[in-house]
Amino acid sequence: MRIDLLYQKFKSSSSIATDTRKLDNNAMYFALTGANFNGNKFVAQAFKAGALYCVVDDKTAVINENCILVTNVLQTLQKLATHHRQVINIPIIALTGSNGKTTTKELINTVLSTTYKVKATKGNLNNHIGVPLTLLSFSEDLDFGIVEMGANHQKEIEFLCKIAQPNYGLITNFGKAHLEGFGSIEGVIKGKSELYHYIRENEMTVFINTEDIKQTAQIKDYHKRITFGSKPKNDCIITFKKADPFVEFNYDNTTIKSLLIGDYNYNNIAVAVAIGNHFKVTTSALKIAIENYAPDNNRSEIISKGNHQIILDAYNANPTSMLAALKNLKQLKAKNKYLFLGDMFELGKDAAEEHQAIVDYVETNFETNIFLIGKNFFNTKSKKTSSKYETFEDLKTNLSGLKLKDASILIKGSRGMALERILELL
Repeated sequence: MRIDLLYQKFKSSSSIATDTRKLDNNAMYFALTGANFNGNKFVAQAFKAGALYCVVDDKTAVINENCILVTNVLQTLQKLATHHRQVINIPIIALTGSNGKTTTKELINTVLSTTYKVKATKGNLNNHIGVPLTLLSFSEDLDFGIVEMGANHQKEIEFLCKIAQPNYGLITNFGKAHLEGFGSIEGVIKGKSELYHYIRENEMTVFINTEDIKQTAQIKDYHKRITFGSKPKNDCIITFKKADPFVEFNYDNTTIKSLLIGDYNYNNIAVAVAIGNHFKVTTSALKIAIENYAPDNNRSEIISKGNHQIILDAYNANPTSMLAALKNLKQLKAKNKYLFLGDMFELGKDAAEEHQAIVDYVETNFETNIFLIGKNFFNTKSKKTSSKYETFEDLKTNLSGLKLKDASILIKGSRGMALERILELL
């Protein structure tokens, strides 16, 4: 079916669904197929749940006149999303990076929403399926759409840019993430910079931190740039003050105190401030937005439990974000510091080396109370200062006798480690 005809059916539907368990009445169901699932098998269930149309790519799945047979459901979803993006024609801000994407996206959304009607990627729906779903959730009455883009291999950001066609772009940072797919830090830089290539080729606008040498080297002398940093020559002047533990900074002769911990979160905030500044959000509105934004979903959360202060950063981890979290904990004035560190995933051939580097740093900078969880950490060489557990269950068994007193606790690991479970043990 032609995309324009399919689009008319989409417009008469209430929403898009790819899961029959999360389907609104009169939704358009896309029967996606993956390695371990086949959405074509759930068409009858989709109609029973209230679907108005079902888009399928298996002839045997066509059970009534409201089934739309296409060559490839995923490609059709992506083409429909781009068509919709072109029809509504709203300004779209795209962002990617190794660390801090979701936090930065939420900060931008929070700042712009003080003044404009804005919608952003929900959660971390930032891949080849999530980006199309995000775009199809946008409406033409929005002032801005914010699209988060994730990637674990080359050409992925390039592909997502072709779907979303952003007007503005930014990269939070380059770090040691998804090394298994990118191959090296150089591969990460090349892959993430595909967003900058799209921006340049299409004469769009980039937001750039002039103090990030790696990023300025990629964007070079491109003319359509909005700059931010502490130097007077920047379009937006913002100056870091401290992070003990919360980030505090100066902007427009105003001191702003955030609820985000660690200097590694400063750049995420600075991006949102620069975008707010560019789009004329008042300083008072921006200050309220930043000071009231609180992280959740296991991302740099500060949790008080009894007399203990817990930094829960268990949503994800890679060598760059892990080291940043450790450096932040080191500079805090707290006395009794405890580290619960879980394996970092998707590092491929670099896994052993990167986990060893973290252990070496930890045991050089922290004397006691070091708990390492997961097969990679378990196989590292260490001094007697670390307690190593191959599985979470091993940790659970041995943690019962631990007595904490006025502790400052860092919990950090990849999502697959689910280290938020430690909260139940403390």
